[in-house]
Amino acid sequence: MTALFALATSLLWGLADFGGGLLTRRMPALTVVVVSQAVAASVLGVVVLVTGAWSEAGPRLWFAFAAGLIGPIALLSFYKALALGPMGVVSPLATLSVAVPVGVALVFGERPGPVQAAGIAVAVAGVVLAGGPELRGAPVRRQAILLTLVAALGFGTVFALIAEASATVTGLFLALFVQRVTNVVVGGAALGAAVRRGAPALPQGGLPWRSLPALAFVGLADVAANGTYAFAAQHGPVTVAAVLASLYPVVTALAARGFLSERLRPVQAAGAGLALVGTVLLATG
Repeated sequence: MTALFALATSLLWGLADFGGGLLTRRMPALTVVVVSQAVAASVLGVVVLVTGAWSEAGPRLWFAFAAGLIGPIALLSFYKALALGPMGVVSPLATLSVAVPVGVALVFGERPGPVQAAGIAVAVAGVVLAGGPELRGAPVRRQAILLTLVAALGFGTVFALIAEASATVTGLFLALFVQRVTNVVVGGAALGAAVRRGAPALPQGGLPWRSLPALAFVGLADVAANGTYAFAAQHGPVTVAAVLASLYPVVTALAARGFLSERLRPVQAAGAGLALVGTVLLATG
């Protein structure tokens, strides 16, 4: 079950990243974050009311609140790093986020077996290669590297926090709702500050209403991924859940191949193959 839910996390995050990347070509990244997360918060609010999840309120929600504070910072750092380029460097570096939850699990005594340890090494190598690291070409700006490392630290911290935010399914609904409301507040404040500095909140011509379904998909896929990851981490080794959940760059690359006809470079194809091998080792170890 851990492997299944962690792989579902990769699928959902990979598709959300792909959709978010497309949307940021049409509108400001902050607007994409705020609108998509607002949709997710609205849906979760209904779920919380219907399931009576308010009764699960407790100290654990501070983990969700912290994840909500950190998430938008990590996401905006990642988008800005992508804008500074190149994606073939930024994307693999961002996968270093897996080091945070794995490190936390190891500190608290979790020890993977030999087969799982081999699977972790192979899968992480595959994820990095699947991002298509650029070994030659124009030098990478130091700011892009710094922003990517900030994003990786933030994503990894959210991984660790959301896994501790609840102990039950209904509690998870409430935790995700708190996280998303915090995301919207933090993102909205950042968007307001950007507008005051003269940055546009919307593209020319106003909000493209035809993009609302895509924005909703990005927000809902992201929140669903947080939920499946929390479930995976709570019902199995965090080291396995975190590594399998970090396979989302493979999904993004395959989505670009399928929907945009982007050709996979040999190093990306090799990385996808290694990631698959690592997944098998983790699932069977």
